[in-house]
Amino acid sequence: MNTGTQRLWDPLVRFCHWSLVIAFVGDYFLNEEGDGWHRWLGYYAVGVVLVRVAWGFIGSPAARWADFWPTPARLVGHTRALLGGKDYRRMGHSPIGALVMVLMLLLMVGLGITGFLMEEVDYFWGEDLPRDIHELMANALLTLVCVHIAAAVVESVRLRENLPLSMITGKRRKR
Repeated sequence: MNTGTQRLWDPLVRFCHWSLVIAFVGDYFLNEEGDGWHRWLGYYAVGVVLVRVAWGFIGSPAARWADFWPTPARLVGHTRALLGGKDYRRMGHSPIGALVMVLMLLLMVGLGITGFLMEEVDYFWGEDLPRDIHELMANALLTLVCVHIAAAVVESVRLRENLPLSMITGKRRKR
């Protein structure tokens, strides 16, 4: 039963989400590897991730790690519901969605670290290992982004609710 909408994602969560989208798309598809814009967007993305991590401890209820951390019990319950063809509804991140989110944040930080190391490659190794890891992480992140988008579309259709819209408006249908 639809009884209106309620605030879900606060402005800082949405700002972090869209900032990371812009930084990743800009660096992966638009900027040359190693150029100034690529580096600065990478540093910006790491800064945004750090803000989001801190906000997970002090932010609004749906933004808090305690609300959605993908514990084994939560992941098993969500997986069982999906495999059983049952709806799994919650206002914030689903457990599998939370796992993907955490992995994407970790990959963003890993990209920042390996990108920095690429600048210092002669000092640290004198070989291509940081670049190879950086490329692997970027491609892994692109894969997770595609999974994230596909899951949001599939779940929107399945649950008859526009989930991506909530990351724009901050609101979601009440249950």
